[in-house]
Amino acid sequence: MSSGSMTSLYSSSNARLTSIVSHFSGVRLKVVVCRHLGPAMPPLLERKDVDIVLWPEDRSCERAWLLENIKGAAGVLVLIPDFEVNQELLDAAGPNLRVVSTMSVGYEHIDVPLMAQNGIRVGYTPDVLTEAVADITIMLALMAGRNDGVAYTLVKNGEWCKPNFGWSPFTFCGPQLSTSLSSPTRTVGFLGFGRIAQATLSRLIPFGITHCIYTASPTSQPDTARDDALKAKHNLKGLDRVDIDRLARESDVLFLLTPGGKETYHLVDAAFLRKMKPMSVLVNTSRGSVVDSDALATALREKWIWGAGLDVVEGEPAITSDHPLVKESRCVMVPHIGSATFQTRLDMATCAIDNLIQGVFGGEMPAELKQSA
Repeated sequence: MSSGSMTSLYSSSNARLTSIVSHFSGVRLKVVVCRHLGPAMPPLLERKDVDIVLWPEDRSCERAWLLENIKGAAGVLVLIPDFEVNQELLDAAGPNLRVVSTMSVGYEHIDVPLMAQNGIRVGYTPDVLTEAVADITIMLALMAGRNDGVAYTLVKNGEWCKPNFGWSPFTFCGPQLSTSLSSPTRTVGFLGFGRIAQATLSRLIPFGITHCIYTASPTSQPDTARDDALKAKHNLKGLDRVDIDRLARESDVLFLLTPGGKETYHLVDAAFLRKMKPMSVLVNTSRGSVVDSDALATALREKWIWGAGLDVVEGEPAITSDHPLVKESRCVMVPHIGSATFQTRLDMATCAIDNLIQGVFGGEMPAELKQSA
């Protein structure tokens, strides 16, 4: 992106931030920010109604520093890699803490019931990254299906030009995402069918996708009106909510777009993977904990499924070159970059700051997590 475009983007965001809760100008409250958030920071730093304690380095905040500096704070802005928001943190902060704002959609690092018990509001950043994550979800489906990892490595290592490279009509072939003469129907499956899943589905329609199936939380009520509307809008032959066994059996490409946590931990395990089609592709752009990595590596090695495209992996970022999934040639893995566009990250930072400031002054937070004690 050009410097002019970036300046315009930042100026638009800054104008919005400087208008927040100006009527509280006589109040000064302490807030702790655990990472410099780039161009979203200046309006916050210029505020006269808050005392800002900012972690000074461009790396994850040290917990010892945070526990020392959060004393007496009314609010704290965190990122997922920094720390767990738990009783230890609340004890260090003291009774003034009013809000925890996280620059993320996920909030597994926050003890939400504990926050509710203590009357502490939680802000997060949903919605703003929907389009960016949907984009990369499609990218990974194409990369995994078309053997991008193997093909790119061959070119990068200079092996394509060697005399012993042999080509044949089916060299590098993989399953096509779109429909074709030999495959006139294609079924995409979604584990989780929220905003990002629906945005991903809309991007798949030009590929000729004919059927969509999905599973949702057992506690959620079926939304037949929404499903009928999506089916008509996208001219699909079928759009059905199904059980998890049917999802595994029928999906040509399966997209994991479900929250993390205990309810979805290793939901995709060996038993699930064995039910999938040998030519199917699995894409995970949600949470690494949803997939049993060892089981997926086995499924790829023994060809239970064709390939996998991963933006998230359990245990990240401690993923070394000898990780079972890194060793699998049909696994394409990127380092959790689903929201990594200039526009999206700026929007996330802006939302996180908005949540922080509105929260400490008792205003309406742009994106507040609804809690129950």
